[in-house]
Amino acid sequence: MDQTASAIAAAATFVWAGMVLAISFLEAPLKFRAPGVTIPVGLGIGRIVFRALNLAETALAVVVVVAVAAGSPPAATVVLTACLAVLLAVQLGVVRPRLNRRSDRVLAGEDLPRSHGHLVYIVLEAAKLALLVALGVTLLAA
Repeated sequence: MDQTASAIAAAATFVWAGMVLAISFLEAPLKFRAPGVTIPVGLGIGRIVFRALNLAETALAVVVVVAVAAGSPPAATVVLTACLAVLLAVQLGVVRPRLNRRSDRVLAGEDLPRSHGHLVYIVLEAAKLALLVALGVTLLAA
């Protein structure tokens, strides 16, 4: 793979991985442990934070896809990039809208049981993180 394209894609991949680690696996669970943070307040903060994260992820995904496409990549790089793009699309197009509808109901005052949708999102985040690390390592080895 072209060295410049590989370096750009690797940098974007590892920045993306760091953002997912920081927000999804650190900030999100910790905010609910802070004194005075109620479920509605935490959900409101989470919606804003994840909207910003998802915008940044989309931009980084575009950078990765363009750099990989421009760099004559090996098949493994193409497969990892495609899997990552599909996973992000599923999160943004299927899972996040469902979570947003549920959080709308909670913010409107409904008392709902724990959400299985959040578990799905966490599993997808873990899979995304694994794909990001695999892609980053693959790009560095190219």
